Amino acid sequence: MKPLLKALALGLLPLASMAQSDTPLAPTPVTEWKAVYGRIEARDRVPARARIGGTLVALEVTEGDQVTAGQALARIVDEKLNFQLGAIDAQLQSLNSQLENAEAELTRGEELLARGVTTVQRLDALRTQVEVLTGQIEATTANRRVIEQQAAEGTVLAPAAGRVLDVPVTKGAVLMPGEAVATVGGGGFFLRLAIPERHATALQVGADIQIEGATGTLVRVYPQIENGRVIADVEVAGLPDTFVDARVLVRIPVGERMALVIPQDKLITRQGLDFVAVLQGGAPILKTVVPGVAQDGMVEILTGLNAGDVLTDAKEASHE
Repeated sequence: MKPLLKALALGLLPLASMAQSDTPLAPTPVTEWKAVYGRIEARDRVPARARIGGTLVALEVTEGDQVTAGQALARIVDEKLNFQLGAIDAQLQSLNSQLENAEAELTRGEELLARGVTTVQRLDALRTQVEVLTGQIEATTANRRVIEQQAAEGTVLAPAAGRVLDVPVTKGAVLMPGEAVATVGGGGFFLRLAIPERHATALQVGADIQIEGATGTLVRVYPQIENGRVIADVEVAGLPDTFVDARVLVRIPVGERMALVIPQDKLITRQGLDFVAVLQGGAPILKTVVPGVAQDGMVEILTGLNAGDVLTDAKEASHE
């Protein structure tokens, strides 16, 4: 009997030491997550507008194209500007001819005055006529430059670098000044969330946001509530911009609650059921549990365990 009792005592020592070393299970705070959909939006949506009215004769981009700031997107032509340039060129030609004739008259007047044939008053009149024609030529040339600038403004430029989101016009359309030829999304992309207003007080700027395959940061919460929802922006590194306004599933923290959380490796799955080994009366037993979602090596136990239960690693425990 003595050897048998000694062997039983030695066999119970590891289990007893395990029971003494394990800590009773206690509720821990768990972050409460709310699943919502966010939209991928461009930080800046800038329309590329027509600066003059006319006919759209060239359209170089379409939806989805990447553009750089200052890139030519389209060209608008106003035929009236060409007619105005032709009229101004005719005026300049006429004024230049008059100026050549006035300068020749002034040269002859200076020669006649040197010989005493004409008067100083006549020479001053000829000099004034040359100055007047010179001023008219300069003014007409300036007007020509204005019209040239208007014609050059027929080229529609990209206001910012980014992706073309919308092109509401087609080649051959007649446009008025100020009409949008294309809309460019630039300045980076972010997620915009619309969260039920009951969670507004739980939103904290700087909180981590869980996204499909990535993690973002809540950077802004707008104070105005629209249609019972709070608008918030989330920064995400490497957010794809292939589809703007695409919806992405997002999980946001909206509070904390107390829950029983255990290491995931403590779960024992047998025949489709989940068990956890605990010590009860100094002996290991298996309790049937319902686990929640595992995260970072830990899993929440929804039901089956109580506060104060002591976990054990015994694999061959009996059922409760």
